Amino acid sequence: MRNGTPDRVPIRPFVAEFTAKYAGYTCQEVTHDYRKAFDAVLKCCADFDWDAVVPNMVYVWTGLTQAAGLRYYGVPGIDVEPDNCFQYREPPLESAFMRRQEYDELIEDPVRFLYEVWLPRVSTELASRGEPVSFRHNLALVKSAMAMLDYFVAFGPQIERLRRQTGTVSAIAGMLKAPLDVLADKFRGYIGLAFDLKECPEKVIAACRALAPHLAHVALSGLDPEHKLPIPIWMHRGCVPFISHEEFDTIYWPTLKPIVEAIWARGNQVLFYAEGIWDAHLDSFAELPAGSIIFHVDRGDIERVHQALGHKFCLSGGIPNALLAYGTPEQVRQACKRVIDIAGANGGYIMDASAIIQNDAEVENIRAMTDFTREYGVYGNAAGRKQPIEPPRGPAPPLELPPVKIKPGVCLPWEVKRAELAALTGDEELARRVWEQIEGLAYLYIWHMVLSF
Repeated sequence: MRNGTPDRVPIRPFVAEFTAKYAGYTCQEVTHDYRKAFDAVLKCCADFDWDAVVPNMVYVWTGLTQAAGLRYYGVPGIDVEPDNCFQYREPPLESAFMRRQEYDELIEDPVRFLYEVWLPRVSTELASRGEPVSFRHNLALVKSAMAMLDYFVAFGPQIERLRRQTGTVSAIAGMLKAPLDVLADKFRGYIGLAFDLKECPEKVIAACRALAPHLAHVALSGLDPEHKLPIPIWMHRGCVPFISHEEFDTIYWPTLKPIVEAIWARGNQVLFYAEGIWDAHLDSFAELPAGSIIFHVDRGDIERVHQALGHKFCLSGGIPNALLAYGTPEQVRQACKRVIDIAGANGGYIMDASAIIQNDAEVENIRAMTDFTREYGVYGNAAGRKQPIEPPRGPAPPLELPPVKIKPGVCLPWEVKRAELAALTGDEELARRVWEQIEGLAYLYIWHMVLSF
């Protein structure tokens, strides 16, 4: 991952609903019952002997989304057919989850906006601001929060089970998204954002700057403490032609780049999961410190990406998903050979499909990708092997992002609560510390509703 030369090309497929197909489950079973999803991943790792996987790439647990009443998912077996993957349903422009006139409220206090406006609007269960709170409102909040805790805590034993029973390690840790992608994905919708970029760009810029410190806080709090696993950023619609070069240069990149640099300064990498084609922005990514990212190639030109980034960063992906679904094993082997020859001739490449592998992929093609890479992607002991790039050591410099009125990590500051209390007879620092720790749980709940679900 640090662009060195290993013994062989690592195999790290981001297998999602493919695991259900292989293990004999429906999409509904692995999407709605995360324990079955965990078991399906375990079976695949035991049989294919991959080097690393996501412990559950069918990451959106629809048991939680249903508990919260989230409107934007089509759940297998409930809203769509049982063997269809879950669907994200973006609302029409007039029903966007954030209205254009609400930019100022988001900018003023993002956390309050999420709790008071956004969450009730995306939920069928929660009362909107000013409406009476109901039994089902309270129930949905408690159920979804407890479900999130249950789900996240379960990942630790799943990771350990994979390691002990199959020798496969976790591929990623944590969560990061770009501010502009968050605006498009969960607030304004892509169409709404596209209009806003032309008609009120100053609001978009201000919103991205307001979101960035919070997204950075969530990312930094979820980093692998052993500095081995990268934190992924799921890159959606921040590239040409979804936005212009100017919008990338003035909005998308300036509000994301400092977060990536801060993560590397703390000794951790970022996996740029570049969905679509990001070839127009390779020069910008090349500005980052060597070794700071792993760049995943989806539909981009693997040769062009390697020429622009391969001297600084490890690459992954590049095997077309359509080929894994509709091609032959021999065609898959030829594609793997081509990609390894281009991007992994002397290390610095991780084998994976172009995008998340769903249940349209054929088992024999996944096996061909795996077996061919294990046989062909072997590096000898000859001189010239690249040494991995070492991360920075020592204290990290402070993160330079726009100031915020309420520090990231809390919803209601201790100072507000303290003003409501009479004189404290005991240890005020203890009271403050515990208050902020529990505030942090409410803070992570709302941000993971935005970023993870």
